[in-house]
Amino acid sequence: MKNNSPICKKEPKVMSIHNKERTDDYHWLNNRENPDVIDYLNQENDYTDSQMKDTEGFQKTLFNELKSRIKEEDQSVPYLFNGYYYWNRYEKGYEHPLYLRRKENSEKEEVILNGQKMSEDYEFFNIGDYDVSNNNNIMAYSLDTLSRRIYQIKIKNLVTEELYTETLENTTGSIVFANDNQTIFYVKKDPTTLRSFQIYAHKLGTDQSEDILIFEEEDETFSCYVYRSKSMEYIVINSSSTLSDEYRLIPANDPLKKPEIFQKRERGLEYNIYHHQDKFYILTNKNHHNFSVEICSKDSTGKENWKEFISGRKDVLIEGLDVFDQYLVVSERKKGLIQLCVMNFKNDSVHYIPFNEPTYVVGTNSNLVMNTSVLRYSYNSMVNPGTMFEYNMETKERKILKEKEVVGGYDKNEYNSERVWVEGRDGAKIPMSMVYKKGMKKDGQNPTLLYAYGSYGYSIDPTFSTNRLTLLDRGFIFVIAHIRGGEDMGRKWYENGKLLKKKNTFYDFIDCGKHLIENSFCSSENLYAAGGSAGGLLMGAVMNMEPGLFKGIVAGVPFVDVVTTMLDDDIPLTTFEYDEWGNPNN
Repeated sequence: MKNNSPICKKEPKVMSIHNKERTDDYHWLNNRENPDVIDYLNQENDYTDSQMKDTEGFQKTLFNELKSRIKEEDQSVPYLFNGYYYWNRYEKGYEHPLYLRRKENSEKEEVILNGQKMSEDYEFFNIGDYDVSNNNNIMAYSLDTLSRRIYQIKIKNLVTEELYTETLENTTGSIVFANDNQTIFYVKKDPTTLRSFQIYAHKLGTDQSEDILIFEEEDETFSCYVYRSKSMEYIVINSSSTLSDEYRLIPANDPLKKPEIFQKRERGLEYNIYHHQDKFYILTNKNHHNFSVEICSKDSTGKENWKEFISGRKDVLIEGLDVFDQYLVVSERKKGLIQLCVMNFKNDSVHYIPFNEPTYVVGTNSNLVMNTSVLRYSYNSMVNPGTMFEYNMETKERKILKEKEVVGGYDKNEYNSERVWVEGRDGAKIPMSMVYKKGMKKDGQNPTLLYAYGSYGYSIDPTFSTNRLTLLDRGFIFVIAHIRGGEDMGRKWYENGKLLKKKNTFYDFIDCGKHLIENSFCSSENLYAAGGSAGGLLMGAVMNMEPGLFKGIVAGVPFVDVVTTMLDDDIPLTTFEYDEWGNPNN
């Protein structure tokens, strides 16, 4: 059979560094403005269409099946902030939602943004973030109309529904109001690298050219962002790199006051801060690689003043805190699964919210009010669609706010999920989360899709997916390999899968695939692998290291030219990621 696949021409480019030369025949493809690049991509698309032509009917079937599970009329659960409930609503036939609010003790709805109507003049349209002033009368919101995550900020009077004349350009999209109802903080991006590097203060009714530069991050390995503390008392500026953090504080009532450093950056010192009355809680790796919780006075915030509040533990990674007036909720990860620990300041009691499935994901959600005994969290698993709960931290009672509906019907009792542990080649115990339709036989005949990411300390949680049902109902087993490079099993799990230990990421994935075959879930004739971006790098590695292990591999937007990429500091995010991949300039 004749192979009509396009042939990518070679244009050798010699690159020299450290007195060594290497040749890249395909570097010319980096220029997206080159007509030859566009022509080659079109050839590849045409070739793909021709090769897939006999599946067009099946593609249509799959598309209609996936589309049929989308609930066209839906809305989010309203959350309370500063006396108003806020939520989004999707209406049938609309791609973009309505943004709504109502007063806490009223049922009268107020449309604050109509996403569908606003999108009519754009080929691409996305609303990023929004914030409402302390007096509830003014709204600032951000728009991306370029599909490059570069946002404009616009300002709307919610009383008159009129827009302010100014538009703030080239921002990250995040917005924070100070308590004076007149000052907005926002972040600018470097136009070339897209690094977030400048914090500005804007006064309503003035031109952007008059905005005041509050902070500039000059270290190219750091980026910055701004937010308001849950207590509403501080504007908080964070600068962070892969391995370090630095925070600055501005009183929300005095927005032009010079920011004060909370704790000066130190390489390897990571920390997050949470304001609570006259003190701060600090989540940090200062004393333990799996993080501990420290406490300090709001008047003495340097690390020499930090006192241990929750000690670090070898088997538990502390991931986050939710601070309330009388409670502290600690999000912890143990054996790869999140658990929620509730600390009651009124009686010094501690308890955990129980979750019973072998594999699941839980996370706190929109807890913006300090003076409450109610915690909101979301829960789902590979067989349970998402559920939003309100949990009374005093009585331990919980209430369902919303259960995700699977359109067309879904019976969770027809599916099974489980946790499987794999012993890696170096003795590491690697968890896998899997889901399949009940009745599956371990005879090696099941088509199986093995998925992983394995970079940046990002943990892939075992979430529910309506799209995945299309695979499961056709007999597939879907498996997530929680490999090193992620942080599923703690900080060391991440550190043992990066830089010079990156091969552990690849070895773990291969060992998980072999375990599935050895235990008769599948064979190499029906085992498939998938990963995207940094997970695409994983795919590139395993297909070269074990080409006979997988029947097919899906590499989505794969990051497979690491050396060339990390040598080009004009590419977005390159300098920010030296601590993940290394800096080949050194």
